[in-house]
Amino acid sequence: MNEMQERIAASFRSQGLMATLGAQLVSVVDGEVQIELPFSTQLSQQRGYVHAGAITSIVDSACGYAALTRAPSGCDVVTAEFKINFVRPAIGERFLAIGKVQTSGKLLTVCTGEVRALSETAWKVVAIMQATIVNVPA
Repeated sequence: MNEMQERIAASFRSQGLMATLGAQLVSVVDGEVQIELPFSTQLSQQRGYVHAGAITSIVDSACGYAALTRAPSGCDVVTAEFKINFVRPAIGERFLAIGKVQTSGKLLTVCTGEVRALSETAWKVVAIMQATIVNVPA
């Protein structure tokens, strides 16, 4: 594991919400981070889908950590804003959030993210996000 991957893994381990949700960091490369969430009835809403709050949380974190791969040394990141579209119900056995950097600067990074649901053998996109992430002193 390189320094960037260890930095992100350490930060991810310190997030209480990701642990509470049961989310796992599965991939960290320059400009892209993937987080997986297994289905749990504890995370469902009244119709049995995974709750929008859980889906939003994993893709927000994936985008934030993707931005952190490009942040200057000595900086952490926080989300300034995001827009999310839910394109189909979050039904599946597992959910994969993928955050990707689209552009990064000294202060702001713009990321896109998507969440895919695995049902049987097919992955389907259930949510799409655009996020603005801010570099802050660590």
